Formats: sequence, C-alpha cells, structure tokens
Amino acid sequence: MKTIFGTRRLLRVFSPLWWRHRNTANLASLQDVMKLPEKKRRSVVSPLEDLEKLLSLDVDRTNFRVFDPTIEEIVEAEKYFRSAGKHVIDYLTSAVRMDHVPELQQPEVCFIGRSNVGKSSLIKALFALCPGVEVRVSKNPGHTKKLNFFKVGKAFTLVDMPGYGYRAPEDFVEMVEEYIQERHNLKRTFLLVDGTIGIQKADLIAVEMCEEFGIPYVIVMTKIDRCRPAVLLTEFMQIHDFIKSQTSGCFPQPFLVSSLHFSGIHLLRCFIAHITGNLPKVS
Repeated sequence: MKTIFGTRRLLRVFSPLWWRHRNTANLASLQDVMKLPEKKRRSVVSPLEDLEKLLSLDVDRTNFRVFDPTIEEIVEAEKYFRSAGKHVIDYLTSAVRMDHVPELQQPEVCFIGRSNVGKSSLIKALFALCPGVEVRVSKNPGHTKKLNFFKVGKAFTLVDMPGYGYRAPEDFVEMVEEYIQERHNLKRTFLLVDGTIGIQKADLIAVEMCEEFGIPYVIVMTKIDRCRPAVLLTEFMQIHDFIKSQTSGCFPQPFLVSSLHFSGIHLLRCFIAHITGNLPKVS
C-alpha cells in the first residue's frame, strides 16, 4: 500500500482533523453537523475522505464509495432514527433462543462483533436522536448476553447480538448461527471490527460463518478516533483488500465510524435505511 511519503507531511495533513474532533462530540443530528465549516463537516459525514488524502494517486480506490448518497438523502434517512408521531423507536425484547425471538415481518439488521469492539456504543450513537431508547453500554467486555431487539417504528428492527471472543455466552455459537441462518427477514449483518487493530482471528470465524450461510454482511470499522491516521489507513486498506480478495458475500465498501464523535454515523444511518427498503433510490 502506498501513501504520501514523509512522517512530517502525514502529521501536517492529519493532525488538525483529530484535534478539531475534540469539539464535535455533540453532532448526533446532521442539522448541527451542517453548521460546521465545510472541511469539518465533510470529515464527520465521510471520514474516509480524509484518509484518501494520504494515498498516492496510483492507489486503486475502486469500491471506496460504492454507497455515496447525497446530503439530502442522508437528511431523509435521519427521519427514521427519530421518534415522531406513530413512528416510535424503542427497545422491544430480548431472547436467548430462537423460540424466544419475536415474530416480525419488517426488515431486520443485526450487529455482531468481538466483545469490547464498541457494538453497544455504536447502536447508542445510531439512536442518539431518541434519548429515551435505552441501550446499555458497559465498560466490561461481554456485557451483552442476549439478542436485544429494537423496533424502529414499522421501518425495520435492529438487533444487538452478544459479543464473541472474551466472555461470550457459552451458547453463543448455537444462538447466533441459528438466528443468522433462519431469520427470514434479516437483510444485512453488520460485522464490527476494531479500527485500531483490524481483523482478528475471532473476526475471521464470524466472516466464515456469514460466507458459509450466504448471508449478506458489511464490515464496519469502529473506534477510528482512537488510533493514529497512519495506523487507521493501514488497517482500512488491509480490510479493503481482504474484502476484495477473500469474500463473496461482503459489501465491498468498509464503513468507518466513531461513536464518540459521530464520524460516519450519519452515513451508516443512511445505508441502514437504504438496505431495509426505506430509501430504495439511493445509489
């Protein structure tokens, strides 16, 4: 992988981004993001744009922006993440086995990842426009032990899955495999990977599971605010190349998010609204 050369040049291009993000922790609404200067706004909505500045011109950017909605489309998607009138967003129920899972016809998406990858924090950020929605976030890895269902009006359901790896439930494999394999209304599985360290062995098992069952999935890189830009760029390119060469059911574009600063959250909301059929015209 080639980047622009020189450590000083790298720091000069990127350091302002990471410092200014210290002041953007309250940007759950795109309306507030749009008040920022253009460069800051673009870095919050599409953090990948800042990474691209570090790449040589001859680096293949194919599949960097397969999903590239307009600001108007992102604004439209945000409506689905606000409770208003009959459109109510709330925690629905939890389940430990498939016979406990609620029977729902509306589209569904689920989030899986290693313990402590920031899964519950990401879901909380997605629902930040509805402070009444309780998403429990713990400092202790392995906090989520059940399948937690959040109903987003009649638009879709979002499922927070137990974390795998450290302190995973003993019946994790049976619970998750059965759900992913049998859930007829599951539209996409979001596989969360720690952006500071990239794909780990436990993540490869989750990838193999999705590939084996032919489940459409997406890789989301979390905690992008916690690592240096050079590290993040390296991990992004490795995941980008991994998707291209070693997967068949994975969406070709990795998503970058920071639950703390809301970087990439608005774009991810729009993607969820799109794949659940609520914004079908988004390119």
